[in-house]
Amino acid sequence: MNTTWLAGAIFLFTYAIIVSERLHRTTAALMGGLLMILAGILTQEEAFHAVDLNVIFLLTGMMVIAHFMSETGVFQWMAVQAVRLGRWDPLRVMILVALITALASSLLDNVTVVVLMAPVTLFVATTLDVSPIPFLITQVMASNIGGAATLIGDPPNILVASRANIDFVTFLVNMGPPTLLILLAYVGIMAVQFQKELRISPEHRKRPVHLETRELITNPTLLAQTLVVLGLVLIGFLLHGLLHLEPATIALSGATLLLIWTRKDPHHVLQHVEWSTLMFFVGLFIAVEGVVAVGLVEQAAHALLKLTAGDVRVTTLFILWFSALASGIVDNIPYVTTMLPIVETLGTVMPDRPLWWALALGADMGGNLTLVGASANVVVASIAERSGHKLTFGMFLRYGVMTVFISLLIGTLWIWLMYL
Repeated sequence: MNTTWLAGAIFLFTYAIIVSERLHRTTAALMGGLLMILAGILTQEEAFHAVDLNVIFLLTGMMVIAHFMSETGVFQWMAVQAVRLGRWDPLRVMILVALITALASSLLDNVTVVVLMAPVTLFVATTLDVSPIPFLITQVMASNIGGAATLIGDPPNILVASRANIDFVTFLVNMGPPTLLILLAYVGIMAVQFQKELRISPEHRKRPVHLETRELITNPTLLAQTLVVLGLVLIGFLLHGLLHLEPATIALSGATLLLIWTRKDPHHVLQHVEWSTLMFFVGLFIAVEGVVAVGLVEQAAHALLKLTAGDVRVTTLFILWFSALASGIVDNIPYVTTMLPIVETLGTVMPDRPLWWALALGADMGGNLTLVGASANVVVASIAERSGHKLTFGMFLRYGVMTVFISLLIGTLWIWLMYL
């Protein structure tokens, strides 16, 4: 069989397995990557060289820091404070929890944030005696929106920034403002969508508050240490150009500093690193390199140029809206990994910066379209089901369509005014 057809077949087969969930997505990605080597499409050296270690080590470092944060109880404390500040009004509390989640997701990986926050959110909804489903839906959507603001907030951002050589400050300056506008718009959307479902009687709202917060911070010393290190890491990200250090080095330095300072057993800490996610990236990088090596990506880029007549405005907006739609159908991580070399090729014949921002914004916001659009969505659905509250595909889609549509309108206006 022609190597081009063989590489394409392996890649499509891998994608189909990931989407269908017949196998765990990590298993499917590793299978696809190894098939590229075993079929002779890539040498082992070419395959391993395709793995972006800046992405792998940046994620590893931030996962370690997030684990330290999770052991302090700070997320539980913030959720209870939200109940108090919201004065037992479910809608107000839901908005506050969503804003906390969005902020946290801009500083830590959004999957880690929802893993930590979802159980607390279930507790908050139970305390308020309302359905947790609106809380969980708004939380995961706010997480996906908030994660779009920074280079470290969402895995697709790390992929784009690493490939396009975009630093932390540049990413924040370009993605922060539209993300904030979208988040503010989403607050209005959630208020309209869930207002009826979250109504409680005035008597119920006036009941006495018995929420102790003193014992929620389980390790104040560790919290202080983690906040200091996280602050240093964020400063490092802001100054990494002056320091001549890559984000991965800064994140790993922060993780190592915490291990030294806290004297924690690294075996215990490293058990909480999501190795499955990291190996998923490894397999996917290799699988994508296979279709790049045989020229399929270049052909796809030329087809897109032909479709948009080479107009940078049309091409950019097409990537924005198509990325959102595609990311709603498949997880935005494999989609972005596939698109990186295509956008890179397009960037040789037109300005590439608008294309990168369109890809990142579309993929991040498109993750809110369906239950399988982003890893955080799947995680929250699993947590909800374990607690006896079914979050269905149709239920999520009903709220996701409006959220993504408004997000893309704002994103289109931002990109048009700023870059086109």
